[in-house]
Amino acid sequence: MTDTIFALATAPGRAAVAVVRLSGPGTRAILAAIGGAALKPRTAALRTLTDPAGESLDRALVLWFPGPASYTGEDCGELHVHGAAAVVDGVMAALTGLGARLAEPGEFTRRAFENGKLDLDQAEAVADLVNAETAAQARQAVAQLGGSLGDRYKAWRRQVTGILARLEAAVDFPDEEVPAEVRWQARAPLEALIGELDEALADGARGRRVREGYRVAIIGAPNAGKSSFFNVMLRRDAAIVTATPGATRDVIEAPLRIGGYSVVIADMAGLRESGEPIEAEGVRRARAWAAAADLRIWVIDRAAQDDAWEGVLDLLQPHDLCLINKADLVLSPAGVKAAATARRLGLETATASLCGGDGGAIWAILSRRVTRDLTGTDFPATTRARHARHLSEARDNLARAAGMLDEPELAAEDVRLAARSLRRVTGEIGVEDVLGEVFASFCIGK
Repeated sequence: MTDTIFALATAPGRAAVAVVRLSGPGTRAILAAIGGAALKPRTAALRTLTDPAGESLDRALVLWFPGPASYTGEDCGELHVHGAAAVVDGVMAALTGLGARLAEPGEFTRRAFENGKLDLDQAEAVADLVNAETAAQARQAVAQLGGSLGDRYKAWRRQVTGILARLEAAVDFPDEEVPAEVRWQARAPLEALIGELDEALADGARGRRVREGYRVAIIGAPNAGKSSFFNVMLRRDAAIVTATPGATRDVIEAPLRIGGYSVVIADMAGLRESGEPIEAEGVRRARAWAAAADLRIWVIDRAAQDDAWEGVLDLLQPHDLCLINKADLVLSPAGVKAAATARRLGLETATASLCGGDGGAIWAILSRRVTRDLTGTDFPATTRARHARHLSEARDNLARAAGMLDEPELAAEDVRLAARSLRRVTGEIGVEDVLGEVFASFCIGK
């Protein structure tokens, strides 16, 4: 990291102020050359910026943050210039001429991680905070940046260390005055920790749902009112509504904000057997999306004249919702059977007439469900797939150790592997293979 890097830290385009950040060993010299000589650390100074040829660029605030007391741990600087494109372009060209280079995406935060200013999970939280679109996403990212996730994994590692101490005592001092049952004293804390990790893994989807969005699939037979429901939820005509069955062919996704959380709701093809190739592909995509969704809302036509609704039954789960549509029409035998099936499956149910825009009841139920599923007393143990993978590895290693306490050497090795998996989440070991994955999603300037 011998290069000095720079990037625009504010959004591009016309603005009152733009901030250009610098980091690296040449920062102080470059600031002095562009017009920021004799700066006091962490004190803003109003200076005239000039390019290498001596041409005036702007009157700007200049700040210098000497390392290691800076975001990246290196010497850093900021130029607060006017936001005109010509000014920003001129300043960036001058910095290039003075020996700095444009930063790569996430390079500032990567340097902060590599200089020990952030754990890897905190670096991920920076990206999540920059990309946050809801209050819940921002809260989760701020908590993770503050160390909530890392603290939880460190607590588990302390428990692992205590377990390992008992096992290693049995291995290292077999002939000394160490009680023979010391290895068995590891069983209770092992089982307790495995139970904690099982609970964390079961709750693991919550952090991912908050960060990426809670996915809701609208499913049902053709012409049941799925697209009407989609439009009512969005309060706009996002999907075509027609009396012709099978009008919707592809999966149509749209974002919603419910209770401060991000929700992705999807309209899709009616689930039925079809010999028409395009519709059949639409049904295949619909089934795949619905199967992976966090929640399915089954829309039933209470006036249906056939049992086409049965095509959704294999996708439904007990926590899903049911909307009985077309309350303004006469209830048919098929509608009675479908509603009875929803009750038998234990689905929470609401009735509406979507053609009149009546979606209040199902909206209230959906709001309660989203809030219930995404609210928890503890900080989620996983907010990314990477965390879940390492947590699962740790749990499996501990379970294997618990099954071979009569061979403490082997059990101790599995406990060590569990500790390594937990340490990978915060980036203490084995991090090189995931750095590209973590920082690829960052914006330039962060």
